[in-house]
This record gives sequence, structure tokens and C-alpha cells, in this order.
Amino acid sequence: MNNEELYRLIVKKQSMLCVGLDTDIDLIPRHLLDYSDPVFEFNKAIIDATIDLAIAYKPNLAFYECRGTKGWESLEKTVAYINSKSEKTFTIADAKRGDIGNTSKMYAKAFFEWLNFDAVTVAPYMGEDSVTPFLEYAGKWVILLGLTSNKGSSDFQLIKNADGKLYEQVIRKAQTWASADQLMFVIGATHPDAFAHIRTLAPDYFFLVPGVGAQGGDAEAICKNGMNAKGGLLINSARQIIYASKGEDYAQAAREKALEVKALLQPFVATL
Repeated sequence: MNNEELYRLIVKKQSMLCVGLDTDIDLIPRHLLDYSDPVFEFNKAIIDATIDLAIAYKPNLAFYECRGTKGWESLEKTVAYINSKSEKTFTIADAKRGDIGNTSKMYAKAFFEWLNFDAVTVAPYMGEDSVTPFLEYAGKWVILLGLTSNKGSSDFQLIKNADGKLYEQVIRKAQTWASADQLMFVIGATHPDAFAHIRTLAPDYFFLVPGVGAQGGDAEAICKNGMNAKGGLLINSARQIIYASKGEDYAQAAREKALEVKALLQPFVATL
């Protein structure tokens, strides 16, 4: 899936919603613990309830890796289930990897060959040779951390010198490594005033936007300031959707919350 194909998917579904599968076994409905793989059962129901509304799914790997081999199995099954559906969606491994070349090569092999994700989030701190191994896979994407949604993002990302703020330098430099068909940037929804400026730095690139919902990001402000002619945004919402209910109606409640988020985005998507 390249930039144009992702745009066509947005238009087809009239949505820019990415559902974050940050599935914590301690927060899912208790009746699911009777299943042999409760995390997968939870994810499967969420996917079934939202796949016609979502452009993408983004499992956060920390919630799976913390459970050892059981968590890895849940992740494998989740991604395979998404990929088995006739309703096409984009899959993102929220892994935030990035290491020396040989190590990044093995990370890329795990996420793109073994798990068959479409994209992986990558930290840029170690520079070009830590990122390029992920870019060797045709049709796969690197989503590079740019300006993140967490409070500590200001510790380093906003440091300024004669060439601008650090995150601005990352965004400019990374565009020399890959085109808008293979590279995106993570831009946190908690920085709504920065989106118009960041769009001028990377006019043709997609942005993955976490921080809508539980972290307080304003989806409407992000769309007004951050869209481009192809949409250019994947608006991620995790906790407010997947934990909309802790009862047996959790999947239906997740769908209703996803519909609410999609409804906020739809007027903007309709302009494409």
C-alpha cells in the first residue's frame, strides 16, 4: 500500500480513524479470562466491531511483550486475523525500535516478514543507518517519531539551535531518506498549534496522530491544521474506544465510540 492507495482507502471508508489495540489483560472484561487467549478474543471482537470504520489498527507492542510468549502469540494471532479480513486495513506495529544497522535489520525482519505488519514506528535518535534497514522492504512503511504526544516530548524534541527545533530537523532530514510512499511521521495530537507549521515541513507525507481521546487531543483542530490533499492523517484512538465498556457489551460500546470519532472526522474527509 503506497501513499495513493492509502488515500483511496480513506476516501472509500470516509474515515481517517486508527484504532489502537493497547490491550491490557487487567482491563479487559473479566468473562474473557475463561478463554485460552483472552487478549486475542478481546481484540478479535473489537476488530469485528470496528473494521468498517477504521483505516488502520495499531497494536502497542509493550502490552504484548510484557506477557512473554503468551503475549507474542496473541499479537501474532491479532495481526493474522486483521490480514485475513476481506475489509482492507493498514497495520502498524507500535514498537518504537531503532538501533545499529544489523539490529534494525533483525527488527525489520520480525515485523515485516514474520508478523507481516504494513508499518513500524521507529525512533530516529541513532540516525540514518538505524532507519534504512526498515526501508529496504518494498511496500512497507517506517513511521518515524517526530513530535510526540507525551509530556516529556519537550525535554529534547523542542530544543532549538540555528537550524531550528530538533523535531523540525528530524522531519527535514528524514525526507532525504525516503519518499512519502514509504515514510510517515508521528505527530502528537497534544500539539495542535504546531500542525500547520509541521505540514509546511512535510506537505506530502502522512502523519500518525496519537493522543486523541484519553490524552486530550482535539481531532477537529488536528484536521483543520494538519490535513493535505490526500488526507494525510491517521488519527489514533485507543483507550476511549477499546475500553468504552468493561461489560459484555464492550464490542458494541467500542463501535459506538468509534462511530463518534469517525463522525468528528467525516466532514473533513468529505472534502477530499
